[in-house]
This record gives sequence, structure tokens and C-alpha cells, in this order.
Amino acid sequence: MGQKVDSWWKKSVVYQIYPRSFMDSNGDGVGDIQGIISKLDYIQKLGIDVLWLSPVYDSPNDDNGYDIRNYRTIMQEFGTMEDMEKLIEEAKKRGIRIVMDLVVNHSSDEHEWFVESRASKDSKYRDYYIWRDGKDGRPPNNWESVFSGSAWEKDELTNSYYLHLFSKKQPDLNWEHEPLREDVYQLMTYWLEKGIGGFRMDVINFISKDMNLPDGEVQPNKLYGDGSPYFMNGPKIHSHLKEMNDKVLSKYDVVTVGEMPGATTDDARLYTNPDNNEVNMVFTFEHMDLDSGPSGKWDVQPLKLIDLKRNFEKWQHGLHNVGWNSLYWNNHDQPRVVSRFGNDGEYRELSAKMLAICLHMLQGTPYIYQGEELGMTNVKFQSMEDYRDIETLNMYKEKIEQGTSHKDIMRGIYAKGRDNARTPMQWTSDGGFTTGIPWIQMNPNTEEINVEQAINDSNSIFYTYQKLIQLRKQHNIITDGSFQLALANHPNLFVYKRMSADEEWLVVANFSDQMERLEWETCDLPSKSHRLIISNYNTVQTTEKIVEIRPYEAFVVAFEKGIGNRRRFWE
Repeated sequence: MGQKVDSWWKKSVVYQIYPRSFMDSNGDGVGDIQGIISKLDYIQKLGIDVLWLSPVYDSPNDDNGYDIRNYRTIMQEFGTMEDMEKLIEEAKKRGIRIVMDLVVNHSSDEHEWFVESRASKDSKYRDYYIWRDGKDGRPPNNWESVFSGSAWEKDELTNSYYLHLFSKKQPDLNWEHEPLREDVYQLMTYWLEKGIGGFRMDVINFISKDMNLPDGEVQPNKLYGDGSPYFMNGPKIHSHLKEMNDKVLSKYDVVTVGEMPGATTDDARLYTNPDNNEVNMVFTFEHMDLDSGPSGKWDVQPLKLIDLKRNFEKWQHGLHNVGWNSLYWNNHDQPRVVSRFGNDGEYRELSAKMLAICLHMLQGTPYIYQGEELGMTNVKFQSMEDYRDIETLNMYKEKIEQGTSHKDIMRGIYAKGRDNARTPMQWTSDGGFTTGIPWIQMNPNTEEINVEQAINDSNSIFYTYQKLIQLRKQHNIITDGSFQLALANHPNLFVYKRMSADEEWLVVANFSDQMERLEWETCDLPSKSHRLIISNYNTVQTTEKIVEIRPYEAFVVAFEKGIGNRRRFWE
């Protein structure tokens, strides 16, 4: 597969669609494939050339499609295989490739492999999953599921336990078993032959487990052990990915991104180095954990910008000239970034644009999550009955049983719950997502924040994203240049340079509602001609020596190297 200098995905920007919440074409309250087709012109207008769809396969929907019952059929609510083929075809006409979610760490417990596997210890599918006998009437080890509780479920049919790192309806597949791997490669080939442009691989670094299944360390205030050292980046992960590449991916010109919780920059260098033939890029989670306290995701802490800068610096340097970064603020599992790291009140538009400029000027492939280009915000549902996410619901139940107050739990849900990202796409002032009752409530601010409004306002967040996508395609410094952090210890300003042989670009982003001053001298810039590339204010307030940086301001200025009269970008 090797990463060529001209790999098309280096200039691409990916748009993630959560099909259930994007656009409903038939009024049943659930987004669908025909709905996506009807909005391809909108996606094309933004400038997107890769669409990543969260799972559209047949599923009982215990974890919103990440529990797959049949990898070769489409979920009825979403449409038919003919609809899917039409989507691939219509997207192609617009120069857009479809990337599908590959969920092969686990399947649904309703998948025929598991139905057969649990039926008998002698089933030929028994070893497609990880089965163990209990220990003294207890599970085989103390691992905790990602969705709370034990990672083991006892199945009375054969009096054995099966491993499920996620929901008990998501049994883990056994990648030690060659027939299982061969079946996975066949289903990947099935989709690639339909013309898709690649895969986003769900928790792909979980597929290799330490098969001794040792107990994990029990952290303070936890009921179960942390098994992650034994299932993240496991002993055979590289050989599995190389085999997948050799047998399937190397035969197609596609893009692959591995979702890899717990992967370090050193891990990512191995995974994404083209000489290793594994994946093109990975999703890191490190920057998504910087506002989590000692007891995890729901222990919400204010973001320290210095930590975020150092983290980005580490990944930019770590993968430069070796592998490739993926760049993202949002996805279906994360809260809305303008509510999280920006300001979703008075400065919503400015801070949304600032966050976009700050991220899109980095080296890597940016991912935009549906509605991010509008500055969609987190939602505060008043009742737990309005929430749909299994992780949120399980956590709420567990915390209530432990005596945590409703108010304290809701503070975490409002900040970090996955349903923040899953409220329907806001097309018009009255919603425009469905003519029926949506499967999850709309965010009430659709009146102010919607596509119709954004498209008709030349100064909207949408057009900032559109320009950033154009800039990436036009300027090689964004894809190829090196990265240098400036003012590393400044608590409010994120300032960095991108450098090529011909020019240097300075990127300045204010993550606060305070006025800040930047002295040119501190940035060590070449002193030749300057030009403004993009800004979220109409002007940049500067003199020969300093720039006055307003609340949530962001701008990019280019300094050309070489001969020429000095011309200031503010003139």
C-alpha cells in the first residue's frame, strides 16, 4: 500500500456522517442513506472529498450500529443495498469517496457466527469468540467493560463466559483463530469491490489480546480491574494488520485510519510508517483526555492550553516524515468542541472559527464531524429519558447506585456525554431533519444555528471551513511543511509556525476571552514580505512590533523567504 508522496488522502478533508442523525428522507425520525444522498451537493459545496459513514450495516442497535448482525446487509432503518450502491455512485460523480466503518473487534451477539458459537462447545464457530470457564463461580478475570460492569458474560447454554470489552451484546472476536480472520478479509473485499474508498477501523488496536487473560490492576474507587495493558496494542496487533494489508488493502487504492485508544506516538510511528504496510493514520485519544480528571472521562476538568499545545507538538514532531496524523476535534463519541474548548455563548462563532483554523493548519488529514462546520453545540436534556447513549445510561445507573447526586452526574453528561454529538443535524430554523418525531430530540438552538442560515451568510463558520479546505489543496506547506511551536508556556495563545524551503506561516489562536499581546520578535520570523492567509476577524490589529489579539481571534500570516522589499501584511 506504501505511502506515496502524492497520496491523495494527504490533501483530503474527511467529513464524518452519523447516519441516524444526518438526514431523514422518509419521516420515520431516523436518518437514512437516501437522506445522505439528498445532501451530497451540500457536502460538495463545503469542499469535502471523503465521507466517512458510521456503521450502516444490519444491527440490533444496542450500541447504535457498532454491534453488527450482518456485515453484508444494510440496516433496514437506513435503507437497502441498492441505496448504498447509489450513494457510492452519486458521491463518485461529485469526486467524493465513501469510507466505511470496519467494526471487527466485536460483532453483535445476534450475528450468525455468535449464535452458532454459543450453541455448543463443539461448534465450528466456537473459536470465533473468546470463551472461558469461570473461576470459583466468578468470571475468568477481573476486567471491566468500557461500558461499565464486568467484561465477561456467563452464557447458560454451555455454562461458559464470553469476553465483551463493550456491551454484553458485543462479544469480542477471536483474532487468534485463522478462519475468523479469513472471513473478515472476505467481507472487507466485498465492500471494496463495491467501490468504497477505504475503512475507518473501530478500536482496531484491541483485536490482539494477551490470551493468558491476566487480571488487571484495580484503580482507586473502581470495582473492576483495568485490562487495557492486555488488550490495547496487544502482542500480535502488527502481524494482524500486516496480514490484513497483504491479503486485502494492498490490492486497492484506499485510505485506512485506525481508531486506537491508548496508542502513543511511538506506537503510531509503527502503525503508520508506510514501510510497515499497516494503516495510513490513526486516531489518537490523548488530546481528548486532557480535560479528564484522575477518575476518568466523567471527572471533567478545565482544559489547560499548555497541555494541549504540548500534546499536538509531540504528535506533529513524532510522525513528521515517518507516518501521518489524523486531525480532529469532534466525532460521534465526543462532545461538541465549541462547547468544550471554545465558548458556545457570546463568542460561539469566533471561537468555532478559531478552533477550525488552529487545527486545519497542522500536518495531517482533518476530520470534520457533521455540524461542526455550523458551530453546533452541546445539548442539556432535562430528563434522563431523553438520552439514548448506552455508555451514558449505564454510567448514570452505576453512579446513582454508588450514591453520587443526580446534579453531579448531569454535570458530567452535559460536558462529555456522547449524545451531545448525536442530536440531529440542524438544516433549517425549525430543524429540517425529519417530518416525523426524531429518534433523539433536536438541540433547541436550531433556530439560530442551521445550514440555511450559514449558507446565506458569507461570514459564517461554514465558509471558514470551506476556505480552510481550499487552502489545504492549494498550499503544500500545510501538508508537507515542518511544525514549530512558539510561546509554549503561554496560557491563552496557541502560536506555531509551519515551515518550508520557500516560506514560513505563522498561526496564532487565542483560546480565551481576554485581549492578548504578541511581540513579533518572540516568533523569530524572516523579515521579508508578508501576507494574510486567513483570519476570523475582518482585520488584524498590529503595529511594526506587536499584534493586539482579540478574544478568540485566530489568523495565519505567510512570510516569504528570499529577496524582495519588505511589505507588511497589515498595509
